[in-house]
Amino acid sequence: MKRFVILAVLLVSASIGGVLFAQEAKPQSTETTAVASNTAQWKYIAAALAVGIACIAGGIAVGQIGAAAMGAMSENPELSGKALPYAGLAEGICLWGFLVALFILLI
Repeated sequence: MKRFVILAVLLVSASIGGVLFAQEAKPQSTETTAVASNTAQWKYIAAALAVGIACIAGGIAVGQIGAAAMGAMSENPELSGKALPYAGLAEGICLWGFLVALFILLI
């Protein structure tokens, strides 16, 4: 429930950001520039959501893996090297979110 509330607050604050920082629109000669401007705004929001959600999910995963690894190492200290790759895989989630954001912005 707590995670849902945090996610809801992040999504609401991201959607309100465009309204808070909006500027007066200049007269445009064609509708295509207005549509392109609106599309560019959504690209930035999508990229921010991709990075934000991926990093939040990666942080949650690393936290749970770290807690489990510490518990396992307290019983058997030889397991310390075996838990490290799993933490790296969880951190890779953040990297994939960053790459998706780059693809969104560059395409």
